[in-house]
Amino acid sequence: MREASTDGKRLLKVLRREPVDRTPLWLMRQAGRYLPEYRAVRAEAGSFLDLCYTPDFAEEVTLQPIRRYGFDAAILFSDILVVPDALGQPVAFKEGEGPVLEPIRNAAELATLKPVSALRDKLAPVYETVRRLKNSLPAETALIGFAGAPWTVATYMVGGRGSPDQAMAKAWAYRAPDEFQKLIDLLVAATVEHLSAQVEAGAEVLQLFDTWAGSLPELSFERFALKPMIEIRAALKVRFPDLPVIGFPRGAGPMTVEYFRATGLDALSLDTGMSPVWARDNLQGAGCLQGNLDPLLLVAGGAEMQQQVLHILDTLGHGPFIFNLGHGIVPQTPPDHVAALVEIVREWRP
Repeated sequence: MREASTDGKRLLKVLRREPVDRTPLWLMRQAGRYLPEYRAVRAEAGSFLDLCYTPDFAEEVTLQPIRRYGFDAAILFSDILVVPDALGQPVAFKEGEGPVLEPIRNAAELATLKPVSALRDKLAPVYETVRRLKNSLPAETALIGFAGAPWTVATYMVGGRGSPDQAMAKAWAYRAPDEFQKLIDLLVAATVEHLSAQVEAGAEVLQLFDTWAGSLPELSFERFALKPMIEIRAALKVRFPDLPVIGFPRGAGPMTVEYFRATGLDALSLDTGMSPVWARDNLQGAGCLQGNLDPLLLVAGGAEMQQQVLHILDTLGHGPFIFNLGHGIVPQTPPDHVAALVEIVREWRP
């Protein structure tokens, strides 16, 4: 375990569109409840946020899947909702319910939030975890930092919890778009600051998760998903000109073509519903793609999983490509199935 030059790291090479000896692989939510060693640390930590905010615990669970499977990248163990928590909207993770927040639904409530300048102090333990990981990861393993995209984080802040239709956030955005824009603008600034602090601490790649981007109609998508990402990418480019950034506009379908082009992202993460063939023909010419195995295929395992893994590799693996899932790994995933997936990907050659 040591700090090393990033030049030989497979993930970074493919993001620069350089040749690699095999397809790099990591999985969204690769550190989590499907691993017994994660569950042991989670029980010791107490609450989920205590796990995120305690560097000893957060470093350990980030390293666990690397020790088991030797993925080409580790992604910082944290959560997209540490940003509203740092801005003064307390977040609680309740068993069986997920995250719960006191909703913010109008300009007066928005005005109660703290300025972006408060963010680094509150999230100092998160950045300490990144610093530790920079030194404790294997030399060949890239370190990914991340944040939620403004629209997705806003849906939780306005709704007070996750929802299947993001109705409360949409209601505010449609009823008073200029007022809602102030929340988006705050989150753009906070996201740039949060990601910058991770890079300064040692993150080598960033991924932005816009989990609910696909719920927006085209004009709203352009204003509240695409434009904020353009602004974030431009700000990061000024601060860190060579930093690779991956976007994940889940469910955006054909709108991803303009999203990829206009943002200038280095890579686009594909959701489960995206056809690899369509993605190859319409997106891969613009840069690296990442994805997109259905997480439930990883639960099922066996011949069907293998067939679909090979379909993705045969379709996308000849261009710049990172193998991943189309969304996060689920808790009921057998660890042995992850090991089988790793073997298939590592053995495949174009």
